[in-house]
Amino acid sequence: MWGERGARLQAAYAASGRRALRVTLVAATGFYAFRYGFGRPVAATYALFTVVALGGLARIPGTGRQRAAVMTRLLPVCWVLVAAGTYLSVRTWSAVVGMLVVGFTLAFAAVGGPRPAGAAPGLQLLYILPSFPPYDPGSLGDRLIGTTTGLALFVAAEALLFREPAPLTYRERVARAAGVAERCAAKLAARRDALSGTDILAAQEVSQSLRSLSVPEAERPAGPGVRARALAHTGLATRTLLGRLAELPALPHQGPAPEVTAVLRAVARTATATASCLRAGTSPAARQKELTAARADLSAVSAGPPATPAGALLPPAVLRCHAAVLEIADAALAMGAAADLAVRGRHASVELQPGRFWYATTWAPVLWWHRLRGHAGRRSVFFQNAVRIALALTAARLVAGVDTLPHGFWAMLATLTLTRTTMGETWSTIRLALAGTLAGALLSAGVLICVGSDTTVYAVLLPLWMLLGFTVGPVRGVGWAQGLFTVLVALVFAQLAPPTWRLAEVRVLNVLVGSAIGAVFGVLAWPRGGHEELRRTAADLLRRAAEIVVATSASVACGTVSPPLSRAPHHRCLQRAIVLAESAYAQVQSEPAPPFGGSGRRVRPPAVDWQATLIAGHHTLWGSTRLLEPPLTPLSPAAALSAGMLGERVAGRMLLVSAALDPGDDTPVAATPLIDPALPGLTAEPPGAPRRYYATVAWLDSLMTDLTRITYAVPWHASARTTADTS
Repeated sequence: MWGERGARLQAAYAASGRRALRVTLVAATGFYAFRYGFGRPVAATYALFTVVALGGLARIPGTGRQRAAVMTRLLPVCWVLVAAGTYLSVRTWSAVVGMLVVGFTLAFAAVGGPRPAGAAPGLQLLYILPSFPPYDPGSLGDRLIGTTTGLALFVAAEALLFREPAPLTYRERVARAAGVAERCAAKLAARRDALSGTDILAAQEVSQSLRSLSVPEAERPAGPGVRARALAHTGLATRTLLGRLAELPALPHQGPAPEVTAVLRAVARTATATASCLRAGTSPAARQKELTAARADLSAVSAGPPATPAGALLPPAVLRCHAAVLEIADAALAMGAAADLAVRGRHASVELQPGRFWYATTWAPVLWWHRLRGHAGRRSVFFQNAVRIALALTAARLVAGVDTLPHGFWAMLATLTLTRTTMGETWSTIRLALAGTLAGALLSAGVLICVGSDTTVYAVLLPLWMLLGFTVGPVRGVGWAQGLFTVLVALVFAQLAPPTWRLAEVRVLNVLVGSAIGAVFGVLAWPRGGHEELRRTAADLLRRAAEIVVATSASVACGTVSPPLSRAPHHRCLQRAIVLAESAYAQVQSEPAPPFGGSGRRVRPPAVDWQATLIAGHHTLWGSTRLLEPPLTPLSPAAALSAGMLGERVAGRMLLVSAALDPGDDTPVAATPLIDPALPGLTAEPPGAPRRYYATVAWLDSLMTDLTRITYAVPWHASARTTADTS
């Protein structure tokens, strides 16, 4: 155990040390060149703090070259922030208003993906630094020169020094998963038997590799653009295809099997073409057309001859098999189309379904607007975080301006770095930060008293201490980081102005003020973080899905589309619920587990596979759209009754799971199991039921599988514990 822990610490120190060495080399080079070489202390300050902001405070994910590319694109943003902070610092009220706008905008930019989210804290610091007096527009040139020089040197260092091995890209992950899907489909087509345990295990493992927790942050397709959305869509469709293949039972030997075999072979070839598209850019259009034709042939066989009742000549077992294979074909078509869209963007050659790929022909600004509008509400964790940090920074700037707090930007820096998304974590962070700052202040005061005004000593100590601070701080935690940074700023400012031991006192005061402000807004603004929000959004997602399940099954039964579905074919309410649940899930991954116990209804939540909740929402959308494709014909009374009953039962289970995820104060304890894998009716065989009936049953059966995977630790439910943790 200690060996494993030591290996992890050694790896963490190695990664932190490489980053610290890059930051130290660039920051010290820029600072010394301007401070002692050109005699321009303002440019020296901005060269150093630009590197500290984007190299130490920011956490842009990816390799050095990926971070360098992001920072190169951020250079104009840095110029705007420095210029705005310089001119708005003339009055306290203008600096405060600017801080409110800039703070919210930069924090809310996290909706664009992990890279904007990681860069936001560093960009905040680049506005905070010039937004304090002295008001000196004449120094803007030096400020911009220092910022540009520091950023340019750091971009070069990130791209050239200590290159890291590139992680497996998401496109390659999906391509490998498509390869596993090809092998599974080919085996099913050749043997017509269910997959072996080894095949199913391989499909599950490669499917797990596409989950966001298994993918490095820099490789997650989280952006709002066409290609990023399509790549995420490709991964989701591939996971769906693997799940459908693994669940396909042994194919019946009676009935017209050649059409089933043809579809499975076409699925295998489409999976191969998808992998080739993701790796080499070749179009899967030909294989898509082949699969579409094979799917149409199988669908026609399932529908039966025109002169006879639909499906009357085929036994129910064959129709069930056809419905399951058609589900597989639909997932493969979605996978191939999404892959082509992810590689070629709006120039994709594959025929796209408008409802499923609504974003394919939408311009980038409109997609950004969709993303921003979808999160412009109090239920979005991105909106919550942006409001929290913007108000906290604004309050810190107001206090620093009204009380003329010396070195007030330190207070704002403390607010920026110590405010957390949960109240418990905020208090814990503040306690550690104050202890570390106090220890660092005592050490700084001792150094300043002993060394006095000999700047040579400070110049020698600065790079050594910077290397130590940026190596140890990220590994040892916030207490060590604050203590080491306190000494660091003392060494910097001792070379810019005559030093005094009271500089350490000011540092402690600023951290105390900034942390107090952060604590206040941590209490007032959504103090429970993303855990509670994830439970609410996931529960709302299942409620929206339940509504669509009932409406879809009723529409299939009566042969007509209800007005709400016809007016909103893309189910925008459920789409927005999925978006909010995905954002809450992304935040929860970076938060510690919430505290349990105490009074009230704050109890330990059930063990939940949140990814399965999101997949259930997507399956509901896709299946509903597919089942309601015209032409629709009414089912027989027996089939209509069965379809309606199944839809209501599945929707009822969705509502039960929803209530278990987010119970209200008056939510009764259900005596009915949340999940009933042996749901009566899923094996019903109404006489003369057509293909669309069995397609509906297959869809509802897949939704029951998703529900089974969502939760298994609710006290009053034990029947699904053995199968719930397989997703």
